[in-house]
Amino acid sequence: MRTIKMTIAYRGTRYHGFQRQPNAVTVQGELEKQLSRVLNGATTVYGCSRTDTGVHANEFVLHFFTEREIRCKNLVRALNGYLPDDISVLSAEDAAADFHARFDCRGKEYLYRIHCHESKNPFLTDLAYHYRRPLDTDKIREAARAVVGTHDFHSFCAQAAPETNCIRTIYGTDVQRSGSDVRIYIRGDGFLYNMVRIFVGTLLDINEGVFPPSAMPGILAAGDRLAAGRTAMAHGLYLNRVFYSDAVITGTDSQNND
Repeated sequence: MRTIKMTIAYRGTRYHGFQRQPNAVTVQGELEKQLSRVLNGATTVYGCSRTDTGVHANEFVLHFFTEREIRCKNLVRALNGYLPDDISVLSAEDAAADFHARFDCRGKEYLYRIHCHESKNPFLTDLAYHYRRPLDTDKIREAARAVVGTHDFHSFCAQAAPETNCIRTIYGTDVQRSGSDVRIYIRGDGFLYNMVRIFVGTLLDINEGVFPPSAMPGILAAGDRLAAGRTAMAHGLYLNRVFYSDAVITGTDSQNND
C-alpha cells in the first residue's frame, strides 16, 4: 500500500468548502470522484484543513492510499485531465507510510486579497474583496503586528465556548500593496474558525477609525468575540501555504525568504 502526498490549488467560488458534505458540491467530493475514476476504485482523500464556502487555496495538501503502481507524474496528468478548471493538482509524491496531511502539518499561511479602488474589477469578482474606502496600509500593518506571538484568540473566533482552547502562535504578519491590490498575510501554527476573516475585518475597522491603531492588544486581552471587529467576506481569503517544517514556518530555515 502506497501513501501519496498531493498538493492542489482551487478556486472555491462554486464549492461549499473543501470537506465532503451530503447534498452539496465540495472540493473533496469532486476530487474523490475523479481520483476514484483514475485509480479504478473508491478512494478517500484526507485534507490538511477545512476551508469554508467561497474560500480559495493556492496550496492545499492532502494524502490518500492506493495499491496502484501508477507513476506520480502520470497520476497528476490523468487527474488534471478529468478535474474541472477550478481545481488543479500541482504535485504528487510518495510519502512515508504514516504521513498525515493534517496531523503532520506544523502550520499554515493565509492570504487575504483586497481590491482597493472606487470601481470594481470584473476580473477579480469572487477573488478579492472590493473595498472602496482609502486604505492606510502603514496603519493596518502596524496594527497587524500586535498579534504576533502566542495569545488566546477567543476574540477572533466565531462561536467558541469559554472552555475552548484558543491559544495559538502567530509567527508573522505582513501587509503588501501594489496599486489597488492589497494583500494581507498571516502565518501561524494553527487557526480558529473565522479567525483570519475576523482579524482582517478588525484591521479594516481600525482603518476606518472604529478602533484606534493601538486597540489590538486590548481586543486580544478581552477574550470576547464582541470586542473585535467585523468578519471580512469569505471570497478574499486563500489558504496560501502549508508547512511541514518548524524551521520554515518560523523563518529559521536559511532558505526561507520570509
